[in-house]
Amino acid sequence: MIRRITSFMAAVATIGALIVLGPGAATASAAECAAPWSSSSVYTGGKQASYNGRNWTAKWWTQNETPGRSDVWADQGACGGGGNPDPSGFIVTETQFNQMFPNRNSFYTYKGLTDALGAYPGFTNTGSDTVKRQEAAAFLANVSHETGGLKYVVEQNQANYPHYCDKTQPYGCPAGQAAYYGRGPIQLSWNFNYKAAGDALGIDLLNNPYLVEQNPAIAWKTGLWYWNTQNGPGTMTPHNAMVNGAGFGETIRSINGALECNGGNPAQVQSRIDKYKAFTQLLGTTPGSNLSC
Repeated sequence: MIRRITSFMAAVATIGALIVLGPGAATASAAECAAPWSSSSVYTGGKQASYNGRNWTAKWWTQNETPGRSDVWADQGACGGGGNPDPSGFIVTETQFNQMFPNRNSFYTYKGLTDALGAYPGFTNTGSDTVKRQEAAAFLANVSHETGGLKYVVEQNQANYPHYCDKTQPYGCPAGQAAYYGRGPIQLSWNFNYKAAGDALGIDLLNNPYLVEQNPAIAWKTGLWYWNTQNGPGTMTPHNAMVNGAGFGETIRSINGALECNGGNPAQVQSRIDKYKAFTQLLGTTPGSNLSC
């Protein structure tokens, strides 16, 4: 997969590997969440579904009628700890995270993600509740697409590893020419990106890029660094695209630009959109407009 990490190197194609997030840990008194509600599923009387951090029981046959309508659904109460049980206040609970990434690599922990949130407090904490949920869904949908559902921690094509050392940089490649391959939820690659991310996060990733594949919180922080600070081949950061109403399509442009947008690879764009729609539904919100690029 081709990736571009910084605006400054937008013209440089970097090969990233294939490489995810929902409601927090259940409290002692909270019920387990039922399978998430699906607009395409048929629910007969007595069947349960979870929606927006609560369990619901259908009163009779229903399809595509959102839980919350008292004439159709009976509210069974909060599940999985409710909407924001984690001390971090993250809009996505651990139960939802697990539902989004059922087959993820154990490296990508929910705690690693919530531990990383302090690096960028505006992430999923800007705007209305709808915007917060949309941004969380957008970030996780793109991460899921890039990592095969959070399955891959490092780039799989090892033949690419020596290519990510830009020796024209004054600091060179102190960890070795083949040390700056793709890692983490955005598959961070190139020595200049490791330096930029490390400088921003206060972590020496230039000299020790391996931290991104060894420490879950650091891995998630590099993903949040890109999302919140880098335009990539686009014109704005993915964070700004979501909180300023530009829409999910602009996050795709900021991540893979012309490689996918403007007809570059419509199948890949649609794959991202489908995942985003699924995640917004799971989080109990709407996807908004401008989904494509």
